[in-house]
Amino acid sequence: MREDAGDGEPTLVWERPEPPSRPAPSPLSRARIVKAAIELADAEGLEAVSLRKVAAALDAGPMRLYRYLATKEELLDLMVDAVYGEIPRPEPAGGDWRGALRSLAHHTRRAALRHEWFAELLGGRPHLGPEELANLEASLAALRGAPGFDDIDTVLRALETVNAYVIGAIRKESAEARAERATGLNERQWQRAFGPYIERMLATGRYPTVAEAVREGGDTDPDAAFDTGLDWVLDGIAARLAR
Repeated sequence: MREDAGDGEPTLVWERPEPPSRPAPSPLSRARIVKAAIELADAEGLEAVSLRKVAAALDAGPMRLYRYLATKEELLDLMVDAVYGEIPRPEPAGGDWRGALRSLAHHTRRAALRHEWFAELLGGRPHLGPEELANLEASLAALRGAPGFDDIDTVLRALETVNAYVIGAIRKESAEARAERATGLNERQWQRAFGPYIERMLATGRYPTVAEAVREGGDTDPDAAFDTGLDWVLDGIAARLAR
């Protein structure tokens, strides 16, 4: 992520000048490199992304990429930031803070569904690229001053709570999609394969609450499940504000 500027101060990839473009043998830029890496990750998964493979997709030697990037981690940071650039910025909430947070959650999930690998890179320390910072600024500003959000700590806690739910939910969806590809079984096929085992285990009587959940729990699709969980999170924030 960092490269020494020569004076002891590390420079981040966001602030490092881009090398002059050279037309031959193939033109390169950070934008082209990131676009190629995203296309590779979308098609083959994050594990397929390497500087060598990205260079091959651009008809360039891997060493040329090191003029633009110091490490693979920098490439991943740039990829994440590019996806943040696809997420529409929240509008000022006014009185509808729930609408602002719901919009942010849904747009983030849609971006993760377009780019399944995106969920794998969320969480932990923020990436802090310019697009992510712009997204964060708009999200904080959308809540700042809305009824109940009278101080920045309240804004931060509410946004962190929604983000934690969204990241957890989309990581679960992403993991299920990867498992389906790995096993070749969709959800219905998986249920048929494991159903007899589950029924035998439930018949022992040792798992009565699990049995109730399996036999009586609602079968909701991913969109409905995401909406329901998000509503519960927003209800919790509303209850906290009311206190």
